[in-house]
Amino acid sequence: MITLQVNGDDRTCEPNLTMIELLKYLGMNPRLVAVEYNGEILHRQLWENTIIQNSDRLEIVTIVGGG
Repeated sequence: MITLQVNGDDRTCEPNLTMIELLKYLGMNPRLVAVEYNGEILHRQLWENTIIQNSDRLEIVTIVGGG
């Protein structure tokens, strides 16, 4: 298991997960979130190739629609 920080909280997950796999593991719909990865916005097209590493820091924001 590796440890990372998600929205300020320590979390653990299996090693070698992609960003998409991590979001699903956390119970989030990848289509409805934006991700800041180690201080930088991570564009959606990079999620499949971004492997989560020990001590990574993520801020995950849920996109909410409304009117």
